[in-house]
Amino acid sequence: MRKRALITGMTGMVGSHMADYLLENTDWDIFGMQRWRSPLDNIMHLMPRINGKDRVFVVYGDLNDMASLANVLNEVQPDYIYHLAAQSYPLTSFTAPADTLNTNILGTCRLLESVRQLKLDPVIHVCASSEVFGRVTADKLPIDESCCFQPASPYAISKVGTDLIGRFYAEAYGMTVMTTRMFTHTGPRRGDVFHESTFAKQVAMIEAGRQPPVIKVGNLDSLRTYADVRDAVRAYYLLTTVNPIPGEYYNIGGTYTCTVGDTLQYFIDHSTMKEAIRVEVDPARLRPIDADLQVPNCEKFTKHTGWTPVYPYQQTMDDLLSYWREKLQHTGTYIDR
Repeated sequence: MRKRALITGMTGMVGSHMADYLLENTDWDIFGMQRWRSPLDNIMHLMPRINGKDRVFVVYGDLNDMASLANVLNEVQPDYIYHLAAQSYPLTSFTAPADTLNTNILGTCRLLESVRQLKLDPVIHVCASSEVFGRVTADKLPIDESCCFQPASPYAISKVGTDLIGRFYAEAYGMTVMTTRMFTHTGPRRGDVFHESTFAKQVAMIEAGRQPPVIKVGNLDSLRTYADVRDAVRAYYLLTTVNPIPGEYYNIGGTYTCTVGDTLQYFIDHSTMKEAIRVEVDPARLRPIDADLQVPNCEKFTKHTGWTPVYPYQQTMDDLLSYWREKLQHTGTYIDR
């Protein structure tokens, strides 16, 4: 019998790439948990397999509904769980803090508690975030796992809870749970609420004549280390298959570090409209507090699994811009964000 993997949040950027990776690199059956109202854009390419019940299946559940989680787990009986579903937008968390905390902290608790109560024994990846480290000082760079948590948003606070709950269930109940603090990761299918994706979207919109040649931005001075989403999901696979150690926690991230402004300039330089584009700060895009130094030390994870990123920064950003250019060929104007 083939092994079974459950991906929470399969309709998201990371979840959809996780499904792609597992389909290509394993013989497992893939079950994607989604809410009934989840947009399906990121998994449209999987629809022939989903409809044909060819190794990819959709199961309906919600992190805020424990009964639905029990139903999903009973149906799937997973060997592996990749817990990627979350309210994942830091800026949104400032206006919806309770929803963010409920979904990310209590939602993770509901999932793990359901696994425990059903007496299942999967290998579980709980995805936290590098945002847990918050506003670190320059002398702490690169950030390793021992760096203290200083969360700078309700989202970051929620991911501290996510991280600690995962580790608690491993220690208290002997469950095989590992947590990751993935640093900035991007690529095709990235949501337009994230800075590099809204830059790429706005460039594509300008090129298509669907917005004036003005790119609206937030804080351009924050330092980010970028990884490709396709490297990220490979890391998650190795996390769960290379001697998984219950309760362990790892920083994972890329190797290319630059400011948010440098990334903006990359997209402008690669635009057919680069001579006409202007940049304008939009106060609505500024966070009340920003985690502005995000540079990871990934030695612990690399030593354990052998993982290193293979996608160069330039390819990641080129593919993201191509994604938006292609998307605009089939859709209308997007919301201004």
